[in-house]
Amino acid sequence: QVQVVESGGGLVQAGGSLRLSCTASGLTFGDYAMAWFRQAPGKEREGISCMTRYGGATSYLNSVKGRFTISRDNAKNMLYLQMNSLRPEDTARYYCAADCKYCSGAGCVRQYNGWGQGTQVTVSS
Repeated sequence: QVQVVESGGGLVQAGGSLRLSCTASGLTFGDYAMAWFRQAPGKEREGISCMTRYGGATSYLNSVKGRFTISRDNAKNMLYLQMNSLRPEDTARYYCAADCKYCSGAGCVRQYNGWGQGTQVTVSS
């Protein structure tokens, strides 16, 4: 069973930075692409960034391009999202997907269902 644990969220002022982390178990980390998603209250979950298995390619939601950077460390089974120049509209619960068969747009097509607890990011104006 795949389990993910996201961390690193918090309350930050607009213009600030946060670094999210995700660790995964129950799968071979390097076998999958990985992605970050977010869901704001009253809105659908959306993919914001995806990275291929060995980090050779990345994709981003247009609204986060140039501000967010996805990275992964397969040796440590870790996925990261560096978020700079945060805006109030970035406020959401952030989730990682560690079981992506392939990236699709800024999200991915997943191997399994289910999500972790996510980590809350709140950006004040």
